[in-house]
Amino acid sequence: MASGGISVASLWTEVNRCGQNGDFTRALKAVTKIVQDNREDVTALHCKLVCLVQNGSFKEALNVMNTHSKLLGGDVVFEKAYCEYRLNRVESALKTIESAPEQTDKLKELYGQVLYRMERYDDCKSVYTDLIRNSQDEYEEERKTNLSAVVASMSQWEEAPLEDLGLPESTYELCYNAACALIGQGQLTEALGKLQEAEELCRVSLAEDSDVTEEDIESELAVIHSQMAYVMQLQGRTDEALQLYNQVIKLKPSDVGLLAVTANNIITINKDQNVFDSKKKVKLTNAEGVEYKLAKKQLQAIDFNKSLLAMYTNQAEQCRKLSSSLQAQNPGHPRPVLIQVAQLCREKQHSRAIELLQQFSDQHPESASGIKLTMAQLYLIQGHVTKACDVLRSIEEFKHKSGMISALVTMYSHEEDIDSAIEVFKQGIEHYQSEQSGSAAHLALVREAANFKLKYGRKKEAISDLEQLWKQNTKDIHTLAQLISAYSLVDTDKAKSLSKHLPSAETMALNVDVDELENSHGANYVRKKAAKVIGENLPKEQSQGDIKKKKKKKKGKLPKNCDLSATPDMERWLPMRERTYYRGKKKGKKKDTIGKGTQGATAGASAELDASKTASSPPTSPRPGSASGSSTAPASNVVPPRQQKPGAPGATRKKVPQKKKKGGKGGW
Repeated sequence: MASGGISVASLWTEVNRCGQNGDFTRALKAVTKIVQDNREDVTALHCKLVCLVQNGSFKEALNVMNTHSKLLGGDVVFEKAYCEYRLNRVESALKTIESAPEQTDKLKELYGQVLYRMERYDDCKSVYTDLIRNSQDEYEEERKTNLSAVVASMSQWEEAPLEDLGLPESTYELCYNAACALIGQGQLTEALGKLQEAEELCRVSLAEDSDVTEEDIESELAVIHSQMAYVMQLQGRTDEALQLYNQVIKLKPSDVGLLAVTANNIITINKDQNVFDSKKKVKLTNAEGVEYKLAKKQLQAIDFNKSLLAMYTNQAEQCRKLSSSLQAQNPGHPRPVLIQVAQLCREKQHSRAIELLQQFSDQHPESASGIKLTMAQLYLIQGHVTKACDVLRSIEEFKHKSGMISALVTMYSHEEDIDSAIEVFKQGIEHYQSEQSGSAAHLALVREAANFKLKYGRKKEAISDLEQLWKQNTKDIHTLAQLISAYSLVDTDKAKSLSKHLPSAETMALNVDVDELENSHGANYVRKKAAKVIGENLPKEQSQGDIKKKKKKKKGKLPKNCDLSATPDMERWLPMRERTYYRGKKKGKKKDTIGKGTQGATAGASAELDASKTASSPPTSPRPGSASGSSTAPASNVVPPRQQKPGAPGATRKKVPQKKKKGGKGGW
């Protein structure tokens, strides 16, 4: 009997019945009572572990295994490794599997999952290939699906070439994984076709189940639609991609990894526009458990975009914090440094940005190519062209590229440093001479070097290049002419000997009959000298009056007072102010009397009222009501006009009646 008065047999019957029905909660209660009655019952402990795992209580299951480790021994290796895997303790799960005394099929299955999570794709592929080859059961299709997922991940994250493993594409999962592998190879059109095929297979397979609703189908298709949008984004069809991404977001799928990737891709489309929407979307990338659902490169890309969004939203401190954290996690990756440099450039701290780039370049020379290109760009912004050239010439990876040689020559020419430009040509020609002698790129570079030297008058230095070109093609007359011209300054005998190779004048002349050419129908216009028209030679039908006479130019009229004997003024065409004898306008005599005194006063009155001519000036603003001022000057008898009274009624000015304004009432 158990502790509750129920027999152990009935408890086992309950456990068996609940296990068959899938009711592991009730089964757990029954088996717990059995374990309480007999703590050393290995079968009961094992059943308890299964119930805990089925209910998702992985921590409690691990505690039970650790507590009864001596009793259970190696019988629960799979359960322990699975619990550790589900708790995202991947390293511990790997150790548990590798320490197992025997590698069963289910342990190998779990081993493949652990290796996939750790992104050890080569080992994972070997495990699944072995499982497919050596096992035949109802899980074969799932193993092939997992193997196709491994191949797709290798293609996307490791850029590995596709390997034909003979996997079918009978299900939408297999078809989807095949499309992902094509995306990794850059075959976007083919990948989009595969994704459309996977969508059709998914709809057909789910439509057969009557319990599946349309919402369930759309939720299952969300990952396919998100991948289709990604392909469209890579193809430059951003509007269509954005529409599909937003459809996926509206569905609110339960997969936090899918939501995070979709939101991140929307942020990349928005860039520095629609920042408010990007701020809302970035919250989806911070969901719990995202780090366990995505690959390291996906998480890295999300973190990069977070720091860029902080920069675009003028959150300088947040941008620096995120980029510094990224640099600590990926010390050899150049992108965190470039983000910090971009933020410094927004703050106009170009010198500090160059120091940061130089520091990273010294510490990580293996990934310094892009960093040095950015450094050169910053030097050009500051106007330090020579420093920019020195930085570019230090990049061994791009040093002898045609584009780099062209850029260096252009910049040195701008600085009028012709010797350095010729040195760049020389180093490039030597590189191609040793690596790709006689190739089209080599000869094109030699041609450009020769033309450059001739352009800047360096004919002596151009001789070797021109000789090399002429030896490659002795029928090139243009190169031969340039070579003779260059030798004429150095060695006239050599120039004469080379001139013998020029074609003769007879071979260069065109055997053309000029008269026949002029009289042919193709000659539209021939310039001829006009013959003089003589009256006697005119035809009889044409009279002399029919000939148009040239109009004679009339003589210009002279002014009436023109004196032909006098010498004309040489400055008569210039404006009066610009002539040498101009002395300016004479000041009028009445100018001093205008505008002085009270309004309307006469000149004499204004002179008398001028306070500046008195011995002492009166106050500028006398107190109101004072009859006489305090000034010692005699009072004037002149009354200002505004204080004068009219002498007689008849002397008043008649009021002129105003004219009525035209228009309606209230018009302006």
